[in-house]
Amino acid sequence: MADRLAGRTVLVVGAGTRPSPEPDAPLGNGRAISVACAREGATVVCADLDGEAAEATAALVREAGGEAVVVEADVTDEDDVARMVAAAPGLTGVVVNAGIGRGGGLRRTSADDWDATLAVNLRGPFLVARAAVAAMVEAEQPGSLVLIGSLAGLQPGSRLPAYDASKAGLIGLCRHVALEGARRGIRANVVAPGLIDTPLGRAATAGRPSRGETPVPLGRQGDATEVAAAVVFLLSDEASYITGTTLPVDGGLALI
Repeated sequence: MADRLAGRTVLVVGAGTRPSPEPDAPLGNGRAISVACAREGATVVCADLDGEAAEATAALVREAGGEAVVVEADVTDEDDVARMVAAAPGLTGVVVNAGIGRGGGLRRTSADDWDATLAVNLRGPFLVARAAVAAMVEAEQPGSLVLIGSLAGLQPGSRLPAYDASKAGLIGLCRHVALEGARRGIRANVVAPGLIDTPLGRAATAGRPSRGETPVPLGRQGDATEVAAAVVFLLSDEASYITGTTLPVDGGLALI
């Protein structure tokens, strides 16, 4: 176990992984991030709407030598968000990984699709950031928030207008949190994955096979451990002078 996050408590919102029938299914981003934080010495609060998925992640955190707490909660609910943060005394790190995508093009996206997507992808991160910043002011160590966005927030590509808009909005939210938090020693950044091999990514490719043929400059999809490595860096003191930025983890896809 390394020690870049030793003695810290990290809340991972969306810590579970979508169930998959594949026996060799890859980790989702939230699960990989939780395990990576544990390997760096953090106590990890695993929060997810799916309690069983959060428990499975917590088991992997413990296998990695870390301590884990499980919270079953809805990121769109203010009271649930308060419970998440209360379950993480001494909170110094927050990762918001919750996200959904609904609809399909403007004509096939209903108002309900739009509202549901923005509730999870933008309202939820706002509620978490608001509660977490208030809690981290009390901590002895500087705090860091990492919002998991998407390359779709930087350029069109998902073909889901609500998803693209929510991920672009997440970057705007991050900038505000970073500016307001700076005077309190609290940093905020976005990690924007590109094509990542996760259960959710495989489901997206099954629905749109052309997704898997995207010409990524590095010649392959990424995996969740590569997203997790970027997150751990931004949570750690190694990134102590980085705030308000968006870090693509995309194999160069933003270049084309």
